[in-house]
Amino acid sequence: MRPITGREELDLFSRLPYVLNEELADDLANGRRRPEWMWVALRGDRLLARAAWWSRPGSDTPQILDVVDIDDRSTEPDRLDIGVRLLHAAMAAGLPNGARPPEYSRFVPPDWREDAAVRRAVEDRMTVLERTGARLFVERLRLEWRPESPVPEPGERLVFRPAHDARELVALMTSVLDGTLDAHGRDDLTRMSAHQAAVRHYEDELARYTSSRDWWRIATLPQGEPVGFVIPAHNGYNPIIAYIAVLPAHRGNGYIDDILAEGTRVLARQGVPRIRASTDLGNVPMADAFRRAGYVNFEREINMTWK
Repeated sequence: MRPITGREELDLFSRLPYVLNEELADDLANGRRRPEWMWVALRGDRLLARAAWWSRPGSDTPQILDVVDIDDRSTEPDRLDIGVRLLHAAMAAGLPNGARPPEYSRFVPPDWREDAAVRRAVEDRMTVLERTGARLFVERLRLEWRPESPVPEPGERLVFRPAHDARELVALMTSVLDGTLDAHGRDDLTRMSAHQAAVRHYEDELARYTSSRDWWRIATLPQGEPVGFVIPAHNGYNPIIAYIAVLPAHRGNGYIDDILAEGTRVLARQGVPRIRASTDLGNVPMADAFRRAGYVNFEREINMTWK
């Protein structure tokens, strides 16, 4: 059990299939991954298990554990034990002492529970994570809009303008945490104030996007009162709807459809090949809004965290 030596061992690391394999070389080249964050368990020259973390370029610590795999073809009784041992070894070597491990993320098919082989593979990985102390946090829908879908037409109820500055956007982000259905937002509120959570979200994610901030839109009533906002962006992999919300006082009026339509139009005007978005499986109103706008659920995401 060891980290890979470098880019020359990517073929070895990629022997176990996963959708992220095609991104690994570019991630290494751009500093989103490091060889010391990419671990393998070998028996001779056979790859039995692997684990890898991802982070933003320039960061010295991993941000998310997004690759944990074991050989699904193996019938050996210790296959899950090997995954557990590998993950323990990798975390001991790669994470700061006493630090809470980063969240685990896994992309899975939208119908993963309906196929016995796929379900077994997903649940085996979850078992490996659980045996290292992790627990299921949330399951999310991963959605996609394609140019073949109609571009939503603008309505007449709302007016859209750019954000005045970061302070205005953080204030709106603080407000929308009241009554939020988002699992990560609700978890943040157990450990910090709404304002602190909004500042951290803005600084750790939104402020780091290199795509144009001219794309960001504040939705207002014709008289100028803010109703909500949408943050179209590019995350380095895909154009995305990074954040979308309606202020508490204006929920229940269908404004989410108008706001999402505007965010979709902003990105569609850039000639993008797709637009990606995510929302919690339990956030039914948001999921329904995406479907009405022509987004389809192309996969799901399993998130697990350590206590």
